[in-house]
Parts: sequence; C-alpha cells; structure tokens
Amino acid sequence: MLKLEDFKAAKERVDEVITPTPLIYSEPFSTECRNQVYIKPENLQKTGAFKIRGAYNKIRKLSEEEKAKGLIAASAGNHAQGVAYAARELGAKAVICMPAHTPLIKVENTEKLGAEVVLHGEVYDDAYNKCMELVKKNGYTLVHPFDDEDVIEGQGTIALEILEELPDTDVILVPVGGGGLISGVAAAAKSINPRIKIIGVEPEGAASALAAINEDRVVSLKEANTIADGTAVKTIGKLPFEYIKEYVDGIITVSDYELMKAFLVMVEKHKLVAENSGILPLAALKKLNLKNKKVVCLVSGGNIDVRSISSMINKGLIERGRIFSFSVQLPDKPGQLVYVAQVLASCNANVIAVDHNQFRNFEDFGEVELRVTCETNGEKHIAQIIDAFMKDGYKITRIN
Repeated sequence: MLKLEDFKAAKERVDEVITPTPLIYSEPFSTECRNQVYIKPENLQKTGAFKIRGAYNKIRKLSEEEKAKGLIAASAGNHAQGVAYAARELGAKAVICMPAHTPLIKVENTEKLGAEVVLHGEVYDDAYNKCMELVKKNGYTLVHPFDDEDVIEGQGTIALEILEELPDTDVILVPVGGGGLISGVAAAAKSINPRIKIIGVEPEGAASALAAINEDRVVSLKEANTIADGTAVKTIGKLPFEYIKEYVDGIITVSDYELMKAFLVMVEKHKLVAENSGILPLAALKKLNLKNKKVVCLVSGGNIDVRSISSMINKGLIERGRIFSFSVQLPDKPGQLVYVAQVLASCNANVIAVDHNQFRNFEDFGEVELRVTCETNGEKHIAQIIDAFMKDGYKITRIN
C-alpha cells in the first residue's frame, strides 16, 4: 500500500500543473446537518475536476518509450480531460474512449486539449471495453482512471492539502465511482491521522463499492442508472477495493432527488456549479450520524453542460418546495380562475403557469381541470395553500 512519502512525492509532481483549491466554509450546509462543513472545491480545478492530479502523476512517471506508444484511457469525462491535458503538457498523443451520451462539454473540452475521442456504449464500462480493444490492436499505453497505483497516488494529494489547511478534520466525505479517488484520499489522510473518518458516497443507482463490500468481493452491477454520470460505474476497481477495505470507514448512498436538492443549495448559497457526481458528499450530509464535527466534502468536479444546469435547478426547486405544481377540479362556470388567483394571492404565492382544460375531465361534464404552477417558500407554505383550498371544499392534487 502507498505510504505518506509516496503522496508527498506525488504532490511535488502535481503542483506543476494544478490550481490551488482552498477550503470553503459552508454556513447553509453546516446548519442543515449540525456539523461544521467545509467544501474542497475541486470543481474549480484546472480541467474542472480532480482527475488531472492522478492523470498527470501517472503520465509524469512514464518512460519516454511508454509515452511514445501513445496514451489511451476510458473515461466518463473528467479523467479524459486530465489525461488529454497531461499528454499535451508532456508531449504525448492521447486517445480517449467515452460513453456515447457523455455531456457535450466534456467531449468538446477533451478534443480542445488535443486528444482523439472515441464515443462508445452507454456507460463507462462499455467505453472501457472499447479502450482495451484498442490497446490490443495498437499497443497504446493505458492510463486507467482508477485501477492504477500511480493514479491513486495522485488523487491522494487532495488529502494532504485538506489536512494542511484543517489539521483537526474529523470526517472527509468522498464521491465514489471506480474508487481511485477515495483510495488515495483515505490512504493519504490516515497516514497522517489514523483516527480520521473517511466516508464514501455513491449514487443509489450505481453503488458498486457498497455491493463489493457486502459481498466481500468485486461484483458487477446489472446496470448503472443515475444522473451522476461521472460515477455511473458498474464495477469498482480491484485495487481500489483493497484500499477501501483497509482504509474506508463506510459508504453512504444518495438518491438522484437528494442530489438535486444539494445542487440547488450549492448554486444558490455559494454561487458554485458542480456536476452531479461532484455533489454526492453534500447530498449525504443529512445521513451522517454525527454532530458538531468538522466535515470536509470533496466536491470532485464541475463539468456540467448548461442544459443540465437548468434542469437541475428546476428539479431542485421542486424538491425543496420552492416550486409547487398542482391540479384542481373546478365547476365549469365563469369566475373560477379569479377565485383560484385570489386564494393564491392571499397565500402570497406567485403564479408562473396556468393550464385551463375543459376537455381533460371525462368523469364529470360539469367540471374542468385547472393545472397551476407557482413559486412557494417551502413545504410549510405549500401546506398553507392546500389548507386554503380545502377550507372551501376543493381538493388539490400535487404534480411532481
């Protein structure tokens, strides 16, 4: 297993290219979970994610002969940009295999860095299989995104920075995809402070590390279904699994809905944008059975396209009760729209959309359905609106 001196040597190498990412204290997340929460914003890193650390460390250690063969990697997007950047800086050709539905921003940024991109399959595992075909065919040097000790060594430099800035950190929450990041962070952190807790966070729809721990062996999930595309990995790495068993204290899973809520808080309160896989630790804060501890959330990346940002904000608003959509059955007679507007105005709810349809209700020809979307201030406000309609004998149905 890697030792502290290995991570310190890696830190000297990665310092040649990385951007400093000082911790950010988070008042809103601290209040929500009753801990002292700090954000390690690797979404602000060069190439937009932590992956440049492991990729650069690996490629920096290669021989000239290995680089001359050309480099190849499989990636859901962030490792791709790390490898492409490092290859350009160190004078090597790079080929990257990515899932076909990788966000456009990740594909374009990888190509802009000079790499050749091959799109293949639905998830990371499919792209990896294509990558290995090309290794056998062309003799490329593989730069694995997580199942490689040099890559793990590079990722562990994050822990050195966290503990230099906040030596009394109690817990570090780390996103888990293939397991390389948490392997490096856990090993490096515990080489400095064996008492520190390292908790991994996975999406519920792609919890390959948790499955491996439960089975005590590496297993492959049937599918990886999550909006957190950067951690949509069916099979955790064999080497990371050994590190996780040795150094990691637990795994938390979060739903896509919990990710949407955390995304909204991050954007609204901190004015920071992170990708779905990057905010896994923030979404897990409420599931920590700890209080009054210093918790660092490693926000691993920020490569998210504009359309996804808009969708995440809207869905996050709904999940946090900031947008309320409902339907109500009304008598088919004049004045009903005015009545609904008056009720909502009395509750200080701002209407942003209305759909009045006389032909949607086939059960009662004397009624029509009205669908309304309005701005609200949380679940208590929504309950107030529902009560106001119920007092007048109207039942409303919430629409998600």
